[in-house]
Amino acid sequence: MEAILVSACLRGVPCRFDGRDKASSEVGAAVAGRVVVPFCPEVAGGLATPRRPAELVGGDGHAVLDGTARVVEDTGRDVTAEFTAGARRALAAARRAGCSEALLMPRSPSCGRGTVYDGSFGGELVPGDGVTAALLERNGIAVRPAPGV
Repeated sequence: MEAILVSACLRGVPCRFDGRDKASSEVGAAVAGRVVVPFCPEVAGGLATPRRPAELVGGDGHAVLDGTARVVEDTGRDVTAEFTAGARRALAAARRAGCSEALLMPRSPSCGRGTVYDGSFGGELVPGDGVTAALLERNGIAVRPAPGV
C-alpha cells in the first residue's frame, strides 16, 4: 500500500496554532486505502500547542529555504529556525515511510500549497507555498492542499 504524508491536524490531532484540529470527511476520503503518515512540522520543530499565529514575511517557504524570507509570530518573534527544523523532520519522515505525495493544510506557513497568508496578519492571501510544502516539493514529493478545509 502506498504511503502519504498528511498534516496531523487534518487527521484529528489538536496541534494547530489554536490548539484545535481540522479533521474532515473529505480528507478521510482522499487518503482512503493508503498508509497515512500524520505529521505536524511546527510541533516537530519545537513549537508548543497552542502557540502564537505565525506568517511568512518577505516571501514564501521557498524564500525561507533560500534565506531571503522569515517566519514571524504576530508578536514579532522570529520562528524561522523552528519552521525549517520541522520541515526537515517532515521530509525525513516522508522518506522513511516511502511517501511520494503529501496532503497538507491549506494556507499554513508550514503546509500551505499554492496560497499562504501575506505576513500582515490581516487575513490576506498571496500565491506561494509554506516552508514544509516547499521543502517536500524540492525533494520530489508531490504536495496537494487538503480538500474541504
